[in-house]
Amino acid sequence: MTGVRRVAILAEGQLAPRTAKTAIGVLRYAPYEVVAVVDSTRAGTDAASHVGVGKGVPVVATVDEALALGAEALLVGTAAPGGRIADAFRPHLGRALERGLGVWSGLHERVLSDPLLAAAARRGGATVRELRDPPADLAIGGHRRPRPGARVVLTVGTDAAVGKMTVALELVAALERMRERAVFVPTGQTGIAIAGWGISVDAVVADFIAGAAERMVCDAAERADWVVVEGQGSLAHPGFSGVTLGLLHGASPDMMVLVHDTSRAVLKGFEGEGLPVRALDEAIRMYEDAAAWRHPPDRPRARVVAVALNTSGLPAEAVPGALRDAAARTGIVAGDPIREGAPGADRLARALVGAAVA
Repeated sequence: MTGVRRVAILAEGQLAPRTAKTAIGVLRYAPYEVVAVVDSTRAGTDAASHVGVGKGVPVVATVDEALALGAEALLVGTAAPGGRIADAFRPHLGRALERGLGVWSGLHERVLSDPLLAAAARRGGATVRELRDPPADLAIGGHRRPRPGARVVLTVGTDAAVGKMTVALELVAALERMRERAVFVPTGQTGIAIAGWGISVDAVVADFIAGAAERMVCDAAERADWVVVEGQGSLAHPGFSGVTLGLLHGASPDMMVLVHDTSRAVLKGFEGEGLPVRALDEAIRMYEDAAAWRHPPDRPRARVVAVALNTSGLPAEAVPGALRDAAARTGIVAGDPIREGAPGADRLARALVGAAVA
């Protein structure tokens, strides 16, 4: 990914808030230029008109059009459950590889496992960057600690896909505005696509999830005083609780920020069963108890020190009330770093700094 300056995003038929999670994160935070989004069903429009970010980024119908706009790589911009390559994506990927365009994919299905795509890559001399490929030399976690003085923050969620990566990136930006040395630790494919490094912990063999998190945290602590780790899944989510717990124990945070989508009453993917999202105070107790299993008796317990709300499903006039209610229910600071912008993120960052000196 080093040296690439212009990227196109593939989101064929899926350029929408619920399906284009990777595309949205990259459009909002990537340090490189996004020259186009490839989605023939929405061609001729602007990316922001569909997902709220990416103003001025054109939506085009073909990879050839993206190449004409200067694309040097094509990023798969969706993260479907199960991680399979959508059938509608395969012709676009084949064309990109045939034209020699690098492909970045964060799906579980490997691009070159498709014989037709592998043949196209050989013809075009193209390379594929699998964002979910973990290192081969991971260790079992639980034995390393970051350098003294570094503070580790983990974003945790009441559900999956509530905005934990977004909050982590906004916290880093807010800490930097306070002239603190902070670094974002990416633990999923979208964060890796943005930051250019990291380990996608949901692709790691279960025994080594904690070791992967521990390695990233310890390495990041060598270059920053605040290590802000992107959370994954939720302890309360039956589908993702395993990776959440492994990440929690491997990161071994000093403090946590709980992320909650105010529009979510039932866990994502379990709407049919009606599994409820835990109340904020219950979720806080759950995470603090689980984090304590990793802390020796002489080390202070990790606390949830702030609540980050995702209020995207609320009208603007309801946001202040939701923030006041969350703060009253939990007794800690609440903010929405997207709807409030920098003031919301700064409020959350001040809570971290205040907890560190308390």
